Amino acid sequence: MKVSASTPWSRLASPLCWSKSLIPVLGLGTFLLLWHLLAAQVNTSLGTLPGPVQTGQQLANLVQEHSRERDRERAFYQRQVARNQALLAQHPDAEVRIRAFNGRPTFFDQILTSLKTVAAGFLLASAIAIPAGIALGLNRNLYRALNPVVQLLKPVSPLAWLPLVTIVVSALYVSPEPLVSKSFLISLFTVTLCSLWPTLLNTAVGVANMDKDLNNVSKMLRLGGLTHVRRIVLPSALPMIFTGLRLSLGVAWMVLIAAEMLAQNPGLGKFVWDEFQNGSRDSMARIMVAVVAIGLIGYLLDRLMLGLQQHLSWDKSGDRR
Repeated sequence: MKVSASTPWSRLASPLCWSKSLIPVLGLGTFLLLWHLLAAQVNTSLGTLPGPVQTGQQLANLVQEHSRERDRERAFYQRQVARNQALLAQHPDAEVRIRAFNGRPTFFDQILTSLKTVAAGFLLASAIAIPAGIALGLNRNLYRALNPVVQLLKPVSPLAWLPLVTIVVSALYVSPEPLVSKSFLISLFTVTLCSLWPTLLNTAVGVANMDKDLNNVSKMLRLGGLTHVRRIVLPSALPMIFTGLRLSLGVAWMVLIAAEMLAQNPGLGKFVWDEFQNGSRDSMARIMVAVVAIGLIGYLLDRLMLGLQQHLSWDKSGDRR
């Protein structure tokens, strides 16, 4: 059977395809080799800096800890169910309840907490930044008036925002039965304050630089304000909006780790801080696992946003590198 030059198999076997696949593998292999060689040369009070092997071993330990904790959780609920069934057998009218499991959060539980927090903060930032950016882009005078304020607030560090956010949340969020913890709200609002600026500015620039012919078409059709924004402004500015969203998501993920460290929100930031405070022989390797996980999750979040951009935006080019 002859395989034509246009079949998928021939494209997979092409030198260009192999080159694109091989170069990233070589880059990653070189990085791991340098990490292995250089880590052994760095001596600290807790021993040498962990290399890829030690980091992988600690990852396996964290997986085992997570599995043991889930086994404890299942056993906890099974004991309650058995106790309640025995109680109902003796007293059918007895009132039974199931108490929540309050075990220690594992590394993977903390990853999930961080993802929930960054998603909430990023969505809140986007809900503020996109409408505000559209308003600034459509009104030059409003842009001139608010641009100095934006430039003043944009470079403020999360470490500066965090004490203010903590004070405000502690003063306003007073409830005997809170729906969410204060530490979650503190991390969420800190992420929002630091991550909304790239989306705001890119949206404003995308709207302001919209093709004048599109505005003329809107005027000829006598579109209303909301219809103009929905049909003309948003589709035209979508590539710039997504560029801002990708930048904001990266900022949100970086800011979150610092915010969790200080706010003690039980996520990856707290995991790193607790291991630093612990100071055991395994702490450095566990911190290194967290560092790799933070980088990998940040990369996957960016790829997710890029895929969403290519699916929704008319500009399918994006950054495929």
